[in-house]
Amino acid sequence: MELKGSCHCEKVKFSFLSHTPSPFLRCYCSICRKCQGGGGYAINIMGVVNIYIYIYIFLLNQKSYINIREYRALRDKKSGELCGNKRYFCGECGSHLYAYCEEYADSIYPMACAIDTPLPFVEYKDIYHIMLNKDSKANWVIAPEMNSEKHAFSDYPDISLEDWHKKNNRYV
Repeated sequence: MELKGSCHCEKVKFSFLSHTPSPFLRCYCSICRKCQGGGGYAINIMGVVNIYIYIYIFLLNQKSYINIREYRALRDKKSGELCGNKRYFCGECGSHLYAYCEEYADSIYPMACAIDTPLPFVEYKDIYHIMLNKDSKANWVIAPEMNSEKHAFSDYPDISLEDWHKKNNRYV
């Protein structure tokens, strides 16, 4: 499925292909929450990195490219360990657009809120909640109690983005 996204001021526009367009996972980690989680969490989806996205962003859409900025968060502030993800945002309006991790070089992780294409609806009961441990989730955030029946996890879930889509017949 081709998805198109943009920042709020529309100085950055991007397009990519996705097999996993359903926004089913909410991350409550302090990095996601502080960088883009107005509700105390962030929602991302997964896209395919291929020559298409590079041609679109870097060659055909030069105006978008000059406005993209990168941020690499500290995973651990005490040790100085950097997060694997590089987060990309608009240098003009600050909208977070997508993340990329070299460890998973075939994928990008766009923020669902940056996508302009209508995304498939997901029932609340099917949404996964991750990083609910006391060091991640803010105390003011309302979230389900941690247990696998409610798809609520202290750290990472028991299923990948791709596997969830396949299991729920949403893989495109």
